Amino acid sequence: MSDYRQFPAARWRRLEHVIDEETGYRAVSSRDARFDGVFFTAVRTTGIYCRPSCPAMTPKRQNVHFYPTAAAAQGGGYRACRRCRPDAVPGSPDWNLRADLVGRAMRMIGDGVVDREGVTGLAARLGYSERHLNRELVAELGAGPQALARSQRAHTARLLLQTTDLSATDTAFAAGFASVRQFNDTMRVVYGLTPTELRQKPARPAATPGTIPLRLAFRGPLDAGHVFDFLALRAVPGVEEIVTTGTKAGAARTYRRTLALPGGPGIAEVDEPRGPQVWLDCRLRLASLRDLTTAVQRLRALFDLDADPDAVDRVLGADPYLAPLVAARPGLRSPGHVDPNELAVRAVLGQQVTVAAARTLAGRLAEHYGEPLATPSGGLSRLFPTVEALAEADSADLAMPGARQRALRGLCAALASAEVDLRPGVDRERAAAALLALPGIGPWTVSYVRMRALGDPDAHLPTDIGVRHGLRAVNAPESLDTTSWRPWRSYAVHHLWAALNSPASSEN
Repeated sequence: MSDYRQFPAARWRRLEHVIDEETGYRAVSSRDARFDGVFFTAVRTTGIYCRPSCPAMTPKRQNVHFYPTAAAAQGGGYRACRRCRPDAVPGSPDWNLRADLVGRAMRMIGDGVVDREGVTGLAARLGYSERHLNRELVAELGAGPQALARSQRAHTARLLLQTTDLSATDTAFAAGFASVRQFNDTMRVVYGLTPTELRQKPARPAATPGTIPLRLAFRGPLDAGHVFDFLALRAVPGVEEIVTTGTKAGAARTYRRTLALPGGPGIAEVDEPRGPQVWLDCRLRLASLRDLTTAVQRLRALFDLDADPDAVDRVLGADPYLAPLVAARPGLRSPGHVDPNELAVRAVLGQQVTVAAARTLAGRLAEHYGEPLATPSGGLSRLFPTVEALAEADSADLAMPGARQRALRGLCAALASAEVDLRPGVDRERAAAALLALPGIGPWTVSYVRMRALGDPDAHLPTDIGVRHGLRAVNAPESLDTTSWRPWRSYAVHHLWAALNSPASSEN
């Protein structure tokens, strides 16, 4: 292993058993931000754990120990570095790529399942016993589900302490802690500071009352322009909008949308980055602060912020047809979604029609069936309709052929009854099979749902009009074997769409 850079970050798992720790140390010595969130560096002499890119002096090799998760480092008796804030790093790209028990569990924990339903609920969703689940997570990640969730709660609490005026007691319960004592003990263990000291240390930014400002970290590079263009073209009136400020030469875009969260509605604003920053500025307004973790995780999925662009670009850039596209758009992302059910509905609305037509129809349904916000905000006035409401939608409001109306109602009924489950962490193969079994749901719809609702990085849409046109644009045959693009075919699809300078003719 003469050059650690040859290894994609997504392949660095089970550090203590598979990865040469000397190679990991070289990554730390070069402060390589690609590996932030993939592993953590603990220093025995200081009792501190850091992200690999920490700007502090590189510790001696004999004093360093690597951990696959922050929770494992905390369990080893280390506290978070106050300089590099290792709790604020992007998540491991493994959790989006992997379809096994550990990957699915991590996606569910990230969405707040343990906070809402406990470890019992997490195990039930996964279909395993609590004991087996704990054993698998500890064996691979060095921490069980409760410890992983506790680490996540500590990060949420720090955000609330440093960005809001909530009391320590309100912060504790909003972050998901069961008691103030548990909250105080955890913050001392994780950060080496009391909640009061954490609040006083940093200069807190000015914020609009009721708004939580935060930064969503990512691994560079990021082709933010593609993501914002993609979302802007599909923004559903009343539910989403793109706001542009400044002059044409220095215009800045902000994506805004409503969120249907477990504790009530929310509003998210995300700014398009300008300059070399490795985060997206974000602001959240939530009916319940307990939804902060869930809201952040869903926005990260929407913007695909936990991706490993180096690994993706290395594989796709080796293809002779895709190489020029990858070189022109380094760090291109495959946008996910904040609500899998909404995305599935919109996929059916977009079957065999233009993006503009699908957007118009979605806006009409939102106006008729979406829950209005108590206080509209700019162009945002309502939530996207629930599947329960759309299952009973009047035929007069569904401007589509009868077969597609039946497909939409059947999909909504299946989602409402949990016959089809698209929630974070579900088994993708099982969900895809259940979707395909529904009348009027074909392979294109299933692949598109896998790509965006289920966060599958390897979804492919060979029959998509935009993909076929994109292949022609790069002089590739439509029957091209795409095996070499795995496991990143979702990103290849976006490269082909972007190659046209105009998206495909359906909701994609």
